[in-house]
Amino acid sequence: MARDIEGTTPPQTPSRRQDAGKAPKCTGSRCLVLMAVCTGLICVLLLVFIILQHIFITAERDLLKNYKDAVQVFNQTINRLQDTYSDLMTENDQLKDRLNYLNDDLKKAYEQGFQWGSGWFFISNVSKSWSESRQYCRDRGADLVIINTEVKQSFITSVISGNERLWIGLSDIIQEGKMKWVDNSPLKQG
Repeated sequence: MARDIEGTTPPQTPSRRQDAGKAPKCTGSRCLVLMAVCTGLICVLLLVFIILQHIFITAERDLLKNYKDAVQVFNQTINRLQDTYSDLMTENDQLKDRLNYLNDDLKKAYEQGFQWGSGWFFISNVSKSWSESRQYCRDRGADLVIINTEVKQSFITSVISGNERLWIGLSDIIQEGKMKWVDNSPLKQG
């Protein structure tokens, strides 16, 4: 039985009606367990966040490294292409100079040029021997003409005037009396 101490009032127990709208209060050990669980959940969430952040940072670092490598390869390719372009432009200029030189040389050496089929025939205005004429042609990647068809014969006859003398690619230089073209094919009669 409870005894009242003078000047103190015994603790009042709230009635059920007074507690009806209030949340129940945690009692000692239940509160501690709930706080520990919440703290544990927060720690787990923080750990997951740290792991995800590490994964994303690592992936971003790898992506950045790949990007830097790609940029480096791209820059090296650009440098090689620029060098190749410079070399090609230099070669192009040299070829243009050579072409101009050859054109000037052709203008000096040839009086007339005629296209026939896929080839060209040039008639020089400089008198030379058969051997000199052939060498002159060979120095320019050509040779004296081989007349192996009547059509070609008619064409050549049509482009020369009656008093011009021409060397053609036919001789008996290898064996006297046996005529051969400069490609070693024999002369065919008729």
